[in-house]
Amino acid sequence: MSSAYDLDQVRHANASGRVPVVFVHDPWLLAESWEPWAEVFGQAGFVPVIPAWPAAAGEAVGHFAGLVGELARRPCVVGHAAGGLVAQVLAGLGLVRACVAVSPAPFRGALTYGRFRHAVANAVGEEEARRLYDRYAVPAGEAADPWSVDGTSPDRGPLLLVAGEMDRTVPWAAAHASYLCQARNEHHLTEIVELPGRGHSMTVDNGWREVCGTALTFIQRFVEP
Repeated sequence: MSSAYDLDQVRHANASGRVPVVFVHDPWLLAESWEPWAEVFGQAGFVPVIPAWPAAAGEAVGHFAGLVGELARRPCVVGHAAGGLVAQVLAGLGLVRACVAVSPAPFRGALTYGRFRHAVANAVGEEEARRLYDRYAVPAGEAADPWSVDGTSPDRGPLLLVAGEMDRTVPWAAAHASYLCQARNEHHLTEIVELPGRGHSMTVDNGWREVCGTALTFIQRFVEP
């Protein structure tokens, strides 16, 4: 269930008549972490919506999809880490105009054994890596679930993935794996960019303006506020 604050944001966005941009944070950050971004996007003519993460993480997709469904105009979405995964799910469902996923958590169907070995289990032997993958990883081709990303959907819209050169949580190999799965979309542009010197905290640390500017510039290529 959306909070009163989230619903107030939806009502404000609808009353503004402008295109909303929904910011989806990672659970380890507060929703307020997006406030500097919201100011930048607001000055560019968009209306920001910064909803809180639900108490039960497993309900996140339904929670954010329901909130997006309350908006009078189809929004853009920007997400970070697990929020970047949620943003891509919403895009695949055809709920948003354009999507930017920053340091996006890998989604189900993107993690083949080769990618798992390179990006996750690179510090152990082959036998242990295979055991870990077989025991814990969700391989490509897994049946659809709430966290599946339909990257090739004709309703997806343009997508940008942003990776940080120094990101140890979502390294380039993991972000690029997600990109390769979605670059097959014949209907919409899919891009990926690696920002030099940036780590996983790049949405909130002293380099946030570069990341925010990258996201805003991409969205402005396709959407008028």
